[in-house]
Amino acid sequence: MKTVRTLATAVVAASALTPAAASADEVNVYSYRQPELIQPLMDAFQDETGITINVAFLKQGVVERLEAEGKRSPADLIMTVDISRLAGVVEAGLTQTVDSETLDANIPAEYRDPGDQWFGLTSRARIVYASKDRVADGEVTTYEDLADPKWKGRICTRSGTHSYTLGLVSAHLTHHDAASTKAWLEGVKANLARKPQGNDRAQVKAIWAGECDISIGNTYYMGKMLADEEQKEWADSVNVIFPTFEGSGTHVNLSGMALAKHAPNKENAIKLMEFLSSPKAQEIYASQNYEYPIAPGTKADDIVTSWGEFTADGVNLMDVAGHRADALKLVQEVDFDG
Repeated sequence: MKTVRTLATAVVAASALTPAAASADEVNVYSYRQPELIQPLMDAFQDETGITINVAFLKQGVVERLEAEGKRSPADLIMTVDISRLAGVVEAGLTQTVDSETLDANIPAEYRDPGDQWFGLTSRARIVYASKDRVADGEVTTYEDLADPKWKGRICTRSGTHSYTLGLVSAHLTHHDAASTKAWLEGVKANLARKPQGNDRAQVKAIWAGECDISIGNTYYMGKMLADEEQKEWADSVNVIFPTFEGSGTHVNLSGMALAKHAPNKENAIKLMEFLSSPKAQEIYASQNYEYPIAPGTKADDIVTSWGEFTADGVNLMDVAGHRADALKLVQEVDFDG
């Protein structure tokens, strides 16, 4: 079976990919998403085009790395799992515009940069996992409600400084002023059953274990837990709830891509971007990771659709990303993780 050429499992040495190694049949990807999660997509592209994909998995620091590499960077395509990271590489001047009718047709305007610097691929909702035994239907309705004292000692969550949490706080700032958001954070902190810790799956495990009644997490983790023999019991203990911001919708985030500023294999990279935006590729990606494809006419995996429908928050995702620094400041001011 053909496999993606993996160049690292953590931080790749700058010499691992070099412009000198560029050829007519290659494209180099810097990815925040682990290679095995995107391998089916890359295999499909390689089978269709004959172009080899080299993937460097970067757990963090892609901006710093691209800045250090400068014009000698081998990166062609940047793939991320968070709008703030997409915005970060754009704001750092590390991307370039892509004028593509294919991308415009496959990716709705609300899921791509107005300046054509980044493009979304799939979306996920930031939801509430609620105990089937201890949380009544309709008891959770809004994100604002999480600060209500009725939840005292009943909420679990991961660190306030994690990008997923900061994304939700940033979205709150998009709907409310800083004072209201700070008060909300203080209220949520007062309702925590334990100190913020672990990943999204760890919160569901805590609900299953009776340590808390609700937690905040991404939709796709439910699919991953249901597919895991050990974790399925945790997933079966909770319901998926789609809270909204008052008067708006459910907070969503993106996986996405951007063309690197100094891409040595630009033409191949754009071919890959167009392929990744196609309904075929998006359905592969979405089913592999239990996310929502965004190309018109595409369908989510049956497991994902079984959780029900929701209305996505209509705010501009770049506006949400623009509040990230202020969100981090507020999280630190309330000592959310303390």
